[in-house]
Amino acid sequence: MPEFLTQEQVEKFYSDGYLVIPGFLASDETGALLARSKKYLDAFSVEDHPMTKFTTGDHDHVGDDYFLNSGDKIRYFLEEDAVDKDGKLNRDKTRAVNKIGHGLHELDPLFRKVTLENDKVKAIVHDLKYHHDPVALQSMVIMKQPEIGGEVGEHNDSTFLYTNPPSAVGFWIALEKCTPHNGALSFLPGSHRTASIIKRFVRLPQGGTGFEALPVNADSTTPPQGEYVLETCEPGDLVLIHGSVLHKSERNTSLNTRFAYTFHMIESPPYAEYDSKNWLQPTEATPFPHVLDKPNVISVA
Repeated sequence: MPEFLTQEQVEKFYSDGYLVIPGFLASDETGALLARSKKYLDAFSVEDHPMTKFTTGDHDHVGDDYFLNSGDKIRYFLEEDAVDKDGKLNRDKTRAVNKIGHGLHELDPLFRKVTLENDKVKAIVHDLKYHHDPVALQSMVIMKQPEIGGEVGEHNDSTFLYTNPPSAVGFWIALEKCTPHNGALSFLPGSHRTASIIKRFVRLPQGGTGFEALPVNADSTTPPQGEYVLETCEPGDLVLIHGSVLHKSERNTSLNTRFAYTFHMIESPPYAEYDSKNWLQPTEATPFPHVLDKPNVISVA
């Protein structure tokens, strides 16, 4: 029997490719993460920042060293519309940052407690039985800044955190109210069962990043059918995101931020391969941390 989720919730995750869990974090936990995030924004030093912007389209993706070496650091990435043609911020720094990442889950005690030292997270991993021995990676706070918080187009997470076979699962926690006006997430239910991983985000041999096409079966090239479902969230709500499900978020047109904390898990060897082509790489000093105290028992791989 499941430890934390109900059997209906487990089945819904596998049917839809995502699952909303209301009230996953208590209000004091959510408030502490939000306050810590704002404290990071206050401490952000513009003077020594390379003005690295985070983009979400197929072109002009981030590819500088500041981005590529951020897996074991806490770094700041800017909204595209917050930087003028001369490379200067056009607004206060606290309203210019798109996200903070990517090593919060290891380096900050509050985020580490929620991610790696959270019995509810471990219970969800046991309940889903999706991973044998998952490791955590790519943690970040996403701000979705007022009026300029960029649109994130249709995508699946396994494109950006590719393993063979695909195994990414996202844990996305609302730190503020998420509405249709400030960029709440939308999902195409069931698309994880029909949408192939057709490309992967890689480090290019000549430097920077780009996409590499993957072979796909002729039977899996039919576009997924259905309508997107917008999922509004309250602070503390968790959304589990299958690595193959298609999802997106619209531009923030409101006057309110939309802070969210998210991290991902992938399967570890020998159950899946995470290779040196991926943009995010572990180091000897900071390998990807294991989530479970001992591997999960899964009857069918």
